[in-house]
Amino acid sequence: MNPMSKILSLVRCVIFACMVIICAGIIGVMCLIFYTVPDLPRLPGDVSRIIETPQSIVYASSGQMLMRLGERESVPLSRVSADFINAILATEDHLFFQHHGINKLRTLKALYITLFKPGRVEGASTITQQLAKNLFFSFEQSYARKFKELLVALQIETTSSKEEILEAYINQIYFGAGAQGIEKAAGTFFGKSARELTLPEAALLAGLPKSPSAYNPFVHYDRAMKRRKLVLQRMVAAGFISKDQAAEAAAIKPLLHNEKKDARSGSYFLDALVGELVQIYGENVVYHGGIRVYATLDFRLQELAEAAVEQGLDNLDTMMGLSPGKSPRPQGALVAVETATGAVRAMVGGRDYFRSAFNRATRARRQPGSGFKPFVYYSAFASSGFHPGTIMTDRQVTIPVAGAPDWQPRNFGRSFQGDMVLKTALTHSVNTIAAQLVQITGPRAVMETARKCGIKSPLEDVFSIALGTAGVTPMEMAEAFSVFANLGRHHDPFLFWRVEDAFGRILFERIVQDQQVLDPALSYQVVDMMQAVVETGSGRSIRAQGFRRPCAGKTGTTDNYNDAWFTGFTPTLCTSVWTGYDRKQPMKDANGIGITGGRGAAPIWADFMAQALAGEPERNFPIPENIRFEQVDPVTGCLAKPQGSHDPVGIALKTGQTVCGQEAP
Repeated sequence: MNPMSKILSLVRCVIFACMVIICAGIIGVMCLIFYTVPDLPRLPGDVSRIIETPQSIVYASSGQMLMRLGERESVPLSRVSADFINAILATEDHLFFQHHGINKLRTLKALYITLFKPGRVEGASTITQQLAKNLFFSFEQSYARKFKELLVALQIETTSSKEEILEAYINQIYFGAGAQGIEKAAGTFFGKSARELTLPEAALLAGLPKSPSAYNPFVHYDRAMKRRKLVLQRMVAAGFISKDQAAEAAAIKPLLHNEKKDARSGSYFLDALVGELVQIYGENVVYHGGIRVYATLDFRLQELAEAAVEQGLDNLDTMMGLSPGKSPRPQGALVAVETATGAVRAMVGGRDYFRSAFNRATRARRQPGSGFKPFVYYSAFASSGFHPGTIMTDRQVTIPVAGAPDWQPRNFGRSFQGDMVLKTALTHSVNTIAAQLVQITGPRAVMETARKCGIKSPLEDVFSIALGTAGVTPMEMAEAFSVFANLGRHHDPFLFWRVEDAFGRILFERIVQDQQVLDPALSYQVVDMMQAVVETGSGRSIRAQGFRRPCAGKTGTTDNYNDAWFTGFTPTLCTSVWTGYDRKQPMKDANGIGITGGRGAAPIWADFMAQALAGEPERNFPIPENIRFEQVDPVTGCLAKPQGSHDPVGIALKTGQTVCGQEAP
């Protein structure tokens, strides 16, 4: 066979092989189509009905509806700014009016990158494909899903006009801040209708759907502006505007709408809940998936919490001699957690949500002051063999600090009282004794105890941790004190019990679990001491307010009176209250006297808890079997004598612990 014949033979073989491959591919695609078609969702006659997905709804623990998510207002293309239509086309699908549902070049490029560039997944969805995706409520990401979207997109293109498809699309886009659809977005971000949008505003909105949270201009204005610049560049490349028009628009910084009520939930609790849901499921599912969320919030308790914080802060204003119109005024926060489960029953993040949506309950880290001492005392009990009857001396303390001046903690009253049992020291919040305890145990032991109880904020390995110099949130304090209420068992706090999809299928259901993180008997000893704080110590204003139920807690006040706390609990409910200025400054009454946790936060706690627990039977704290009670002399720590010179102090002792080296007779 001559060379030319060999070449012709080889060409025929290649052609034949290519034909076989093409035919096999066609047959494979046809089989795939026939296999997939029965599973495709039914396409409505009117393409606009694709966006009629059920709204996501949040319910309270009682079943009462709290919030609808993803509300939208559909508008025809004729009522939408031409600048926005051009901006969204340039950004999402500039060949929309040329293709038939699939951008072949983008699809091939995306396939190549996905297959041959490890770690990268390239998207190629057209506007029609994105619209088709709304028929698939599972929001799964798979090749089969993408193939189904492609087939539905082709079907949409054959049954609807381009204008109908585009109109349906712009009415279903999620822009962030609770705004679904262009009409809602225009009102949320700029306080106007979609028809009134200018080019600078339209370009900004067109850049948001890529990542509504990351580009939210209410939170990340500069980032949103950088994204807008890219949108304007794409509009120039697509021929919608000139370079001069883009430059002119880029120089304008749109003013955001001040009245942002439509953009928010109106509730600190719901903001926190929705934020957590978005982290878990993504914005598409939360705002566009028709999910049902069953929250932990008790609507009655929430209303009581809001009223207690409002009244308490008004009383604080009066105490400080502040006129109603004076600004700034002290803020406050409250978190109530069910001790048996960790369910968050009420949350208040400030005195007025619509003046400041910043959630101080979960995001404001403030120094708890003496409110941190229960972790110090537990650490001393666990690591050093101390107990509530151990004697220590209230005296001047100087603690050497490597590379820094010596630390000399001072008491609130600037005086020293000499020998006392540890129960008395915590009851009256004696700083020098807490400092001596942390010097004995080491700061790391206190940090470890706090971590076990749920404190996640940064803690420094310094002796001053004994006096609460590390910032924490009210949510953390409520979680951590719940551990003492549960005799050492820890529950993670949570905001929702169950999540269902649009068809009632359970996506998530909470199974309450706890973990024993502290010794039960030592935990009870701390609880017994914190009961004395309320009865006769720094938290006695709780009783003065008329709250009579068994309870325990601890006040917290920073040296400069910037922060006033009270965190306390009954056997069923643990609540933390903080008050203070956002921009740290001292809180002092009209006479110039600093406001403590007992004056600034405890009254709010008592007001809320008295009403929250009304109608419930009173419960005492459970007592571990290895606990016994003794009466001791508060100065010597020995068993109290019938005719002693000091009023005896009742202490809880764990089996094996002794006073003055001896068991009770």
